[in-house]
Amino acid sequence: MTTFALIHGGGGSAYDWHLLEPELRARGHETVAIDLPMSDPDADLWTYADAVVEAVGERRPLVVVAHSWGGFVGPLVCARVQAAALVMVTAMIPSPGETPGDWWERSGRPPSVTEDEYELYWHDVPKELADRVTAHDAAVSEHMSMDRAVAQPWPLKAWPDVPTRYVLCRDDRLFTPEFVRRHVQERLGIVPDELPGGHMVMVSRPRELADCLARVT
Repeated sequence: MTTFALIHGGGGSAYDWHLLEPELRARGHETVAIDLPMSDPDADLWTYADAVVEAVGERRPLVVVAHSWGGFVGPLVCARVQAAALVMVTAMIPSPGETPGDWWERSGRPPSVTEDEYELYWHDVPKELADRVTAHDAAVSEHMSMDRAVAQPWPLKAWPDVPTRYVLCRDDRLFTPEFVRRHVQERLGIVPDELPGGHMVMVSRPRELADCLARVT
């Protein structure tokens, strides 16, 4: 049995994983999804990572899964604990010394074709379900204060020594497949796994994502 530590993206919450978790448990695994302390104005990237480490405790073997903005946190968790693998799910890939705020320009990500959040993030999710998740996320992050973390240079000098996989979502409109293939090759030197689905693939296609994650174990 593997434990999957599930790290949500910026402005998200542990609830983003609520459909994926039963799929992984049905496959014989354990899950730990937490709300990152985004409402703490003193929290930095290490604070977020340590919150994950504390929630995981001594559970092993461990696979760390980082979504979107959580890509800045997942590798830090792997620098704190021994993990069997790190899986980046349509995630930002940081470079040493790069702030999350600077990533958008430095990564070469092209501008979004729309600013409509539903079209960017949720276009393949039923509207009622998308509204329910976003309402929950908004309530959790109502007093969100991520300024310190967003302005913090990524503190590792190199990628942690952990087997790393990347899940590309072919229908993602925020991080498009063309951009992600290049980004992953430039920063990780690997070929991503590809799934159908948009940016919130854990909500739109939890079964397919669970199958993909289960193959990591």
